[in-house]
Amino acid sequence: MVRLGMRPVFHAGFITANLLLSTVPQADNAGTILQPNSDCRFHRQPQPLHPAATTEDWPHFLGPRHNNHCRETHLRRDWPDAGPTVVWEMRRGTSYAAPAIRGEYLVYPHRIGNDVVIDCLHPATGARYWRHTWPTEYQDHYGYQNGPRATPAISDDGLVYVYGTAGHLVCLQLTSGEVRWQRDIAEEFGGHRQFFGTATSPLIEGPLLIINIGAPGGPCVAAFDRHSGELAWRAGDQWGPSYATPVPADMYGRRRLFVFAGGKSKPPVGGLLSLTSDDGQICDRFAWRSETYESVNASNPVVIGNRVLISASYGVGTAMLEVQPDGTLEKVWTSQLGTHWSTAVARGNHIYAIDGRHERTAELVCIEAATGKVVWRETPEWTDRIDDKAGGRDARMRIFRGSLLSADGDFLCLGEFGHLLWLDLQPSGYREISRTWLFPAPQTWTPPVISRGLLYICQNEPRLDNGGERRLRCYDLRAP
Repeated sequence: MVRLGMRPVFHAGFITANLLLSTVPQADNAGTILQPNSDCRFHRQPQPLHPAATTEDWPHFLGPRHNNHCRETHLRRDWPDAGPTVVWEMRRGTSYAAPAIRGEYLVYPHRIGNDVVIDCLHPATGARYWRHTWPTEYQDHYGYQNGPRATPAISDDGLVYVYGTAGHLVCLQLTSGEVRWQRDIAEEFGGHRQFFGTATSPLIEGPLLIINIGAPGGPCVAAFDRHSGELAWRAGDQWGPSYATPVPADMYGRRRLFVFAGGKSKPPVGGLLSLTSDDGQICDRFAWRSETYESVNASNPVVIGNRVLISASYGVGTAMLEVQPDGTLEKVWTSQLGTHWSTAVARGNHIYAIDGRHERTAELVCIEAATGKVVWRETPEWTDRIDDKAGGRDARMRIFRGSLLSADGDFLCLGEFGHLLWLDLQPSGYREISRTWLFPAPQTWTPPVISRGLLYICQNEPRLDNGGERRLRCYDLRAP
């Protein structure tokens, strides 16, 4: 366990003193000193955790089980009018990545100027342990942000893996930020075939680090020894790098890996690869890609028992596949439902998702997992006030292209313009439990993160009302 050697001291809302913490298990530093973080404003201590609360780390994209399911309990739903309490907030650069959390360490990648910046923070205070940077010249071809897209992965033996937008892969020591190894994937494997830069997050799988690198002519997927960085295996050929992250699963007594691939190519190609995770043997492939050239596969595969759900926008839709004992794939059903970049959430015999490519066409849907039949389709809508320099205006708001997270028996929903909702989603319909507007800002596409009763939200664009800067925010969700 991490032990606090000194309690934090706060003054005038900002962190003004260091904390001395011992290392996480198996780390090799004698201790790590927290530095004052001039970019971070500390507001107040969170509530104590409920004695019966279940908590967990959030060490990689979409959580401990790669599926947008959070097992934390005793999370607060009855917010005050201003919403959940802000614990701390940090000014940040451009990024679509989510933070990763293990123990007393939070790792967040963003871009400031021409540098990729990796900040390691204390999750409950925002104080900084260390910062690592490297230069970048990446420019988005479509006018979106130039910062990182991929969420870091943190191993249980204290290593951090970060994959940059231009294909730079680095392994860092969690407690110090020391570089253990690094590779330029774009240079080594012949460039990238991508529309929006590298976005697939690294996957820790035992002694391996697995990435959908999508090199021209192959490999599509590569595994590296995560301690040395040496190539362990390579698999696949013409399917390029997607914006989804590989997902592992145990099926029929064997560890399997599912990679939803597909990058920038003419004609567009891609789909689901079924592999064995230890050696990269391809058991089967299922082609699933839009015929539109400027299209992406961006939602993660969803494992449901011995089946895998894949979904994409741009007119391609959704497919449910049955995985056979030898790893081959058999189609169960297909539908027109298409998730863009958010990943559907399976619960019980049903799947809940946000369907639609564009803001105004996005809808909240419930489908039967066995058949793909749409049970219901809703568009929650309400009016909010945006106060700006022009005097303010009323706006009809929705979830738009938001994110769903299963947590504490309900669903936490983060809307595209910064709304946060608790929803009761059932096959019989949906019910709004509570709703607040955290901040009026577009492109709130990064999924929420929960760890130890604290909620982490990325404000990816300046506020619409006062132009407030981008922020990484920590909110208190602990129930009294």
